[in-house]
Amino acid sequence: MGGTPFEELRRPFFMLRPRIIPCLLLHDGGLVKTVKFGDPKYVGDPLNTVRLFNEKAVDELMVIDIDATVLGNEPDYRMISNLAVECRMPLCYGGGVRTSAQVEKIIALGVEKVALSSAAIEHPEIIAEASQRVGSQSIVVVLDVIKKWRGYEVVIHNGSKRTRKDPIAFAQQAQSLGAGEIVVNAVHRDGTRKGFDTELIKKVHAAVSIPVTALGGAGALSDLSSLVQELGIIGLGAGSLFVFKGKFRAVLIQYPSLEEKESIIDSLQT
Repeated sequence: MGGTPFEELRRPFFMLRPRIIPCLLLHDGGLVKTVKFGDPKYVGDPLNTVRLFNEKAVDELMVIDIDATVLGNEPDYRMISNLAVECRMPLCYGGGVRTSAQVEKIIALGVEKVALSSAAIEHPEIIAEASQRVGSQSIVVVLDVIKKWRGYEVVIHNGSKRTRKDPIAFAQQAQSLGAGEIVVNAVHRDGTRKGFDTELIKKVHAAVSIPVTALGGAGALSDLSSLVQELGIIGLGAGSLFVFKGKFRAVLIQYPSLEEKESIIDSLQT
């Protein structure tokens, strides 16, 4: 288990078991998967993909519009509403969110969580304002992180802008401002299917008491099991693992079976 028993008890009650979370990226109206934030490959229609995941009893779904912030667009509220209506599992949306009023509007559409990334880094006060409006449990701060020759750095705007911010320190700041969850996205592992950056995840996980979700690099179910075995109760996010099959990246929407999920959860006991 990650942290001391007391630290585990401080984690919110809704984080009682690992969650396995497909992360879908919206680009030009469709879903894509990237490699190190580049080379987007089309994987399907958003609503059809949500319907497929509905059938697989997914723990939670994260949908990120990777165009909105970079282009300066408002969130596409009609699309978000359609996703929320279709989605039978908890839904987290991110992309183009710059104000607490936008957060509140998205939550009112039926979305359970709103992910803040660039806005949270550039204007951290939005974390406090949004959590006061909708509750900390609905505020997720996504840290896109690159690995440097010495340490790590948070980047924003799809990795095109460096911030000189340390992800561990900013995770702690986000928690103090009212974030309910931290997603640590290792850009250097994105789409590579070479496994999570365990060192990075461990550092953030140890630094905060709110739930942490790992993202970037998962290539096999064993990667999920290994992280649970090492850190205990943690969110397990992945993109390629759930939308591609085989070395040629054939598009196939998939998710662990009930037996496979139980095997991953059983890693807590080993």
